[in-house]
Amino acid sequence: MVSESPSAEPTPVRHLARRVFLAFLLTFVTARVLVILIMTRRIPDMFLHARGTHVHHLNYGIFLLSVVGAFLIFVNEPSDKLRKLCALLYGVAMALTFDEFGMWLHLGGSYWQRGSFDAVIVILSVFGWIAFLPRLEQMRSHHWATAAFTGLAVIAFYVLLFSSEKAIGARFGPRLQDIEASGPQ
Repeated sequence: MVSESPSAEPTPVRHLARRVFLAFLLTFVTARVLVILIMTRRIPDMFLHARGTHVHHLNYGIFLLSVVGAFLIFVNEPSDKLRKLCALLYGVAMALTFDEFGMWLHLGGSYWQRGSFDAVIVILSVFGWIAFLPRLEQMRSHHWATAAFTGLAVIAFYVLLFSSEKAIGARFGPRLQDIEASGPQ
């Protein structure tokens, strides 16, 4: 890995991780917005149906992950341009797959499962650390202070989220379930 000083450009790995992070985040947000728009019938039904079965977008993600993985295994030393493309496709595929993580755990369950949201937050955190956190030998006191503050903010966020989950679920849960039940199947 190329050495990275605090003022230097990101290493190739960090640059690729930032592409993955951005592709993951944008794909997740886009997928959620599109599902809401389709379910509320504000845009046409774009869901793929095969012989009466709704093909969920996690399947697109799995196939895309398979293609990216096979490409990186079987292509001898891909160019930087292809590695950048693979990073973007990997981020897209991970978001499509983990956006429906709750459905992996509870087959046939609702799209709006809490497990999917939690999985996305954890994965975004890991990608963010890889992309933006300085290497350990480069950590300075202000990095440690920022990391500690961020850690406390994340803990506070989850405490507030878990304590408000019932109120949020009671307020928005029935509406989301109604939207899902009345939307295209």
